[in-house]
Order: sequence, then structure tokens, then C-alpha cells
Amino acid sequence: MARVTKQRKTEARTTALEIMMREHLQAMRVRNYSEQTVHTREFHLSFFIQWCQERGIEAPVEVTRPVIERYQRHLFHYRKKNGQPLTFRSQHSRLSPLRMWFRWMTRQNHILHNPASELELPRLGRVLPKNILSADEVEKILLLPDIHDPIGLRDRAIMEVLYSTGIRRMEIIGLKLYHLSLDRGVVFIQQGKGKKDRYVPIGERAAAWLELYIAEARPRLALEPDDLTVFLTAQGEPFNRDHMTSTVKERIDAAKLGKTGACHLFRHTMATLMHENGADIRFIQEMLGHARLETTQIYTQVSIRTLQQVHTATHPSATLEHHAETPPMIAPEAQPGDPTTEDLFAALDAESEEDEEDKEQ
Repeated sequence: MARVTKQRKTEARTTALEIMMREHLQAMRVRNYSEQTVHTREFHLSFFIQWCQERGIEAPVEVTRPVIERYQRHLFHYRKKNGQPLTFRSQHSRLSPLRMWFRWMTRQNHILHNPASELELPRLGRVLPKNILSADEVEKILLLPDIHDPIGLRDRAIMEVLYSTGIRRMEIIGLKLYHLSLDRGVVFIQQGKGKKDRYVPIGERAAAWLELYIAEARPRLALEPDDLTVFLTAQGEPFNRDHMTSTVKERIDAAKLGKTGACHLFRHTMATLMHENGADIRFIQEMLGHARLETTQIYTQVSIRTLQQVHTATHPSATLEHHAETPPMIAPEAQPGDPTTEDLFAALDAESEEDEEDKEQ
């Protein structure tokens, strides 16, 4: 009897807003949104629902435009556990799901009027890249691991791949042995962000370290049954996000360069150095897997062979031996709405903000 009473109390605490959120998330899954996107949307909407419950607001019809405007002011004054305010990009990230959620409820006739239809999101300023490594600083970090130890060799290979390809943290975690075509100088990214597949060039040096790791270190880490994940922990398991972040961060901190970061730091550094060496923004965008950059629509698609040529010509560690300066590759003719340098780095900074928010969840 006590168990039934407890269950009824639990059910009574479920508000109409929570029910609508669950239906919205399920609708996203039906439309083939990635589970990570659904998880992030749930995090942001749950934050809003909790704020509403603290003020006695439990049903969608009780959420009015003034309520949402109060919530926006709350986000502006909100302080994280470390005492720091939310950045305007983080505020934007928490408000944007509300607009999509209430628009969905309106279209499904759960509410008659969309209270978030006229919500003005915070303006996002342009900022200079932070904590970008120079080519020499990257080399100092790469030289730190003890390559005679399986873990050290693994970490060297991880950082070489991140630096050479600029792939995301979840993309390197999900790499399988059958995704590697090192003889062709490419890596296949299956179901990257946005559930998009793509090929990414990998330099000769990174490929050489990856082959060495697979031949000498991985057999000592792998356990049966082997699911063919490329990078394994000391326990023989695939990495999770936090473990991969801490592994790379520890190596960067050990270099004592006065710069902080983890996987995304290599991604940002790769893009910056290639651009400084003459790579066109559209080639870099293709490597990074950016489908769109804020102000742009559909971009010129370039072949993997062209990407490899650009990578070889502009990436500091693309070859086994340091190559002399190569003239920049001829880029496709610029089109209206093509990405700018500011667009590229704003998108990279936005990804960095998302990584920070992941830590809060």
C-alpha cells in the first residue's frame, strides 16, 4: 500500500509541461535527431521547467510572453557554481530550444498561441580565438607522452589524430578500425554531428603514429570481444566523453604553456594554422564538418582529393618531414554568402561553449 501511495505522489508531481517536453523529445527522435541533440534539448528545457515549477507554473497555457521575458532576465542574472555568469552564447543556447518547443506545441494544437514567437534572442558578438596553440607549442605537447608505454603511445596517437584531422571529441571516440584508410590518407567519420558522414584527410605523420599504436599498443589494451574501437582505455574499454577530455587535458596541462583546453583546442588550432598558411575557409569548413555557419546557406562541396591537397599544402604536420612553404591552393570562386573567417571561428567558439555546457549537465 505504501508503495502505491508513493507511486501516486510521484505521478502527481509530473506536470503538463514535463509531459509536453517528453512528447516533443520523442517527436525529435522520430524525425531522426541524434540522441546527443535530444539530450541537450532535454537539459535546456528541464532547466526552464524547474524555473517554472518554483513559481507555480505547471501547464503550457500558463506560460505567457511576460513569463518568458522574466525567464530571459533570470538567465542574464544567473550565476553558475563558480560564480560566473552565463555567456550570451549560453543564454542563447538555453532560449533557442524554448522557441522551437513552443512552436511545436502550437503546431500540434496543444496551445492556441505561441508565447515565444516574438522572443528576441541575445545578440552574439564576434570574439577572437582563445588559447590557440602555435605549431611549436603543439610539438612540445606531442613530445611529452612516453611512447615506450602503451598508454603513452596511445595518447600520442590520439593527439596526432586530433591535430591532423580536427575531428570532434565524439568523432574520435567513435572511430573503428574499419573507418581507417591510412593507405589512402583518409579517415571515415560515420554519423558525425548532425548524423552526417564525411571523409577527412589525415597527414602522413599522424597516420604513422596511428599505425604504430594499432600494431604495438592496442593489442595490449584490447579485450575480447573486441568491437574494433580504435582508441581504448587502460581497462580495454571505449572512451566516454569525460575520460577523453581529461586524458587530453592532462597532456596539455603537463606542457605548462599557460594555455588550457582539451580536444577542441587541437580542432581550433588545426583550423587556425591551416588558415594562416593559406587554406581557403571553405576547405577548412569541409574538413571540420560544418554544414552551415550562421550567415551562410549551402556551401561548395569539394572532393576528398582536393581536401587532401589543401591539407598537405597547409597543415604543419601533414608530412613525415617538414615541408617548405607551398603556395596556397586555388580556391573555388567566391559566391555570395560564402563563409568568412569570423563565421568559422564563431562556429568553433560555439562548439567550445557546447562542450562547457556538457560539463554542467
